[in-house]
Amino acid sequence: MSLHVVVGAGPTGSAVARLLADSGQRVRVVSRRGNGPDHPLVERVAIDAAAGRLVETLEGATTLFNCAMPPYDRWPAEWPPLAAALLNAAERTGADYIMLGNTYGYGLVDGPVTETLPMAATTVKGRVRAQMWTDALAAHEAGRVRVTEVRASDYLGAGAASLFTLLVVPEVLAGRPVSYLGDLDAAHSWSHTWDVARTLVAVSRHDAAFGRAWHVPSTSDLPVRQLTARLAEVAGAPAPTLSAMPDQELERLGETDSIMAEIPEMRYLYQRPHVLDSTRTEQEFGLKPTPLDDVLAETISLGTAR
Repeated sequence: MSLHVVVGAGPTGSAVARLLADSGQRVRVVSRRGNGPDHPLVERVAIDAAAGRLVETLEGATTLFNCAMPPYDRWPAEWPPLAAALLNAAERTGADYIMLGNTYGYGLVDGPVTETLPMAATTVKGRVRAQMWTDALAAHEAGRVRVTEVRASDYLGAGAASLFTLLVVPEVLAGRPVSYLGDLDAAHSWSHTWDVARTLVAVSRHDAAFGRAWHVPSTSDLPVRQLTARLAEVAGAPAPTLSAMPDQELERLGETDSIMAEIPEMRYLYQRPHVLDSTRTEQEFGLKPTPLDDVLAETISLGTAR
């Protein structure tokens, strides 16, 4: 029975752990608070992965899943030491290293976003993510560790924390007007938490997956306006009143919310179409996204992360 270590006990990390455990694999979930799924094959360990004991915790494991997520407003300070510790632990123990990433490292993209695009980040957080992948890929190419990365877009589903789940979902369910940043009619990819976990597990099981990145099949590419209308229909809520958030309102929110203060530099993702091409993932692993209405029903019934 193989042992897998999952760092991060949020919605995606917990889903990865449950998928592995349900298939009969031993799982060790590492987080600062010792959280994780309640399952007989899941061991929960409370440590700070960036501070030590990670190599010891990883001994005997075949794979290391990086599903960690430092606070959004502290990425430049907290991601580099954590990423370095995870990569070092994988190298020292021989575990395969599977990273959960996003699309920030690509920067501004015209047309569909494919995995073959170079890292061309234009923001602080984008450069953090790009450097994590660059460092890991260099270690892979040097033969020190096997590395792959799964990249997702904005999240939907149980426990998902995205601008849509935080700003739109509660207002629609309460029948209140909604304000959202960006072009409300620009196509945008949406990733289901469970589909992200399924993709992470799938790539971990294929030798050909390593040394390259993979995109999660999107549950939808609907623009925000259409997605919001569909959310209301699934919820049985009144037809929503949706408007574009003025820049001044976004800046005002950032004055009292350190997370919202980080959003302006990522605004470009919502001002133009942002569509992930997951053709390669779907063909290689036979993965298909969860139907949108099922994802929205789950989002409504089980709530969002706070």
